[in-house]
Amino acid sequence: MKILKNTKTELEIEITGETHSLCNALRKTLMEDKGVESAAYVIDHPIVGEPVLYIKAKNPKKSLQKAAETLMSQCNEFKGLVKSSEK
Repeated sequence: MKILKNTKTELEIEITGETHSLCNALRKTLMEDKGVESAAYVIDHPIVGEPVLYIKAKNPKKSLQKAAETLMSQCNEFKGLVKSSEK
């Protein structure tokens, strides 16, 4: 990750090596946070472009941390469900 813009209410980061999968999940999770005014991402070129995530919020870093933790929790829950269904 590379921080491109960091102000009190805005955060813009480039997420190297990721695609729509992670970015869209982050955007959706961020928008569920009442403190987030807007969250979006763009990939300038489909082959060589890196995604850039934009967050406008009361505390964008805190909101991003919370969204990442929520996604990790959901992934772990899903992984557990898959493992339990294999038995």
